[in-house]
Amino acid sequence: MASSNKIAYHTRSISLPTRSSPLSFTLEEQLCRLRSSQLATSSSSSISHNLAGLKDLYESVEDFLSTQNGKCLDTVVLDGSIMLLDVCGTTRDILSQMKQSVQDLQSSIRRRRGADLDLANELNEYMTSRKKVTKVIRKCLGGLKKIQNKNSDNVSILKEVEATTLAVFESLLSFLSGPRSKQSSWSLVSKLMPNKRVACSGETNVVEKADIALNILIGHKQNKTVVGDVKNAQNLFEALEMSIQDLEEGVECVFRGLVKTRVSLLNILNQ
Repeated sequence: MASSNKIAYHTRSISLPTRSSPLSFTLEEQLCRLRSSQLATSSSSSISHNLAGLKDLYESVEDFLSTQNGKCLDTVVLDGSIMLLDVCGTTRDILSQMKQSVQDLQSSIRRRRGADLDLANELNEYMTSRKKVTKVIRKCLGGLKKIQNKNSDNVSILKEVEATTLAVFESLLSFLSGPRSKQSSWSLVSKLMPNKRVACSGETNVVEKADIALNILIGHKQNKTVVGDVKNAQNLFEALEMSIQDLEEGVECVFRGLVKTRVSLLNILNQ
């Protein structure tokens, strides 16, 4: 800790261009669009749209940084680029693990179709994996909150880009974590599924729907309704897998943009 502080005191810092430059205006416009889109982030499609917006934003950041002469660089911006790469990398790992768990469960359901529908072991394995992922998400979200509070007074345009990126990843991780309510799973089921089927409620995202369907299967004992519920759950898990795939592709594009930004910042520092 002491050594890092020492480095910070002796580093150079970049004097960023004024907000009047065309490149700054472009960044500001993109930031405004992303901020406004945060009002509608309850679906995977809206989050995928925001990830696409981040991809475009970092392409503009590259143009922005190409105009810099390397006079000054504040290590806060440089350190922020590492932090964003860490957050993005963690999110990629979470999505990958979730997709693998969903695929494994779907494979088990397909193998048992028309035969023995006792999925207790497979469901428990999925639930265990889901709980581990949710724990990682909660920890990551807590870390994001601390970072956002710490950076709240920094108003440079690159810090605004950083803050907006964090907000998008926060909405993505919150989406993946499912319902935060302490109410029981069966309370959610009774509210959303009057006929013991997952309703296509606009207020419930695909992750929550899959969780509800899973809890229905876990709550079943041998009865005649289980076949229909398994089919319903399978359809929801297929939809969840597709959503995760779209989010993975969006996060990968953002990750590549973050890597380019990191390289550009290092090049400016070494000028």
